[in-house]
Amino acid sequence: MFLARTRFIAGATLVAGALVGVCSVAVAQEKVLNLYTARHYKTDEALYSGFTKKTGIKVNRIEGGEDALFERIKSEGANSPADVFITVDIGRIWRADQAGIFEAVKSPLLEARIPAAFRDPNNHWFGFSARARIIAYNKAEVKSGEIKDYEDLADPKWKGKICTRSSAHPYMLSLTASMVAHLGEEKAAAWVKGLKDNLARDPKGGDTDQLRAAAAGECAIAVSNQYYYVRLMRSSKPDDKKVAERLAIVFPNQGNRGTHMNISGGGMLKHAPHKDAARQFLEYLASDEAQTYFANGNNEWPVVRSVKLDNPELASLGEFKHDSINIARIGQAQATAQRISDRAGYK
Repeated sequence: MFLARTRFIAGATLVAGALVGVCSVAVAQEKVLNLYTARHYKTDEALYSGFTKKTGIKVNRIEGGEDALFERIKSEGANSPADVFITVDIGRIWRADQAGIFEAVKSPLLEARIPAAFRDPNNHWFGFSARARIIAYNKAEVKSGEIKDYEDLADPKWKGKICTRSSAHPYMLSLTASMVAHLGEEKAAAWVKGLKDNLARDPKGGDTDQLRAAAAGECAIAVSNQYYYVRLMRSSKPDDKKVAERLAIVFPNQGNRGTHMNISGGGMLKHAPHKDAARQFLEYLASDEAQTYFANGNNEWPVVRSVKLDNPELASLGEFKHDSINIARIGQAQATAQRISDRAGYK
């Protein structure tokens, strides 16, 4: 009786062990991707559903501010469940890379499709959509051709005529960093001082606020990412359309280095538990399908130049020369850009 009972217990133990093993294998083989993203666009849902449909990999998404997510990844360390970190602005990506949170991705596909200017030289991160920093002006206040380059923003003739958001905001900081990268610190500092002296008001609000202020005559010139302007063009609200109609835009520096470009992008994290899924996700973001979502959803340009735009308003802005500097150099110049902005009293 005791022997039979012992055999029963031993058999039950083996069965239980086998079940635990099966469950462990099932968990290990679960097809998931854990994404930490600072992009907050509803249209990005198409990216995630498209990836899952194509690969069968479920996307578990945590959204938040760039700084909060960045600090979370650092504090989680080797125990972080995150596979991929996506953010906007080269400065933020650069800071994350300097903290050592990314791991290089070996992918001939990414290297072939993402232009060298829009990815890290060591393949730690990749840009997947591009944004141009444009100059918009009130057509009743400024004549066509009067302002052509970023350098013109410092011309005393525009004193009291310019609106920008805060110099510390990543979009403005990256523009200033690009000036440092191209002109050197001394000339960039003089440019920042001239721009600050030409402001119509203390910096406040976002890019759309600058465009509205220029259209209303509070200033004559505004600095903005192009997709804010295209949003106004595509809006169903008559007041938004009127703002766009009162403005014209300039892609600066067409006669020399080209217009400053920023990116939305990211990379695979060093401690990613699902590295193959992470690589597949990054490769998917470089696909024609995903690149089209970027253009249609948030009026950003695909970084893959062969992708055709299916966004009439964005396409109506036309072709332009963009700055071909590797944007990693803009990341390197961020600290200098902040220093010269503070020194100039540009808030």
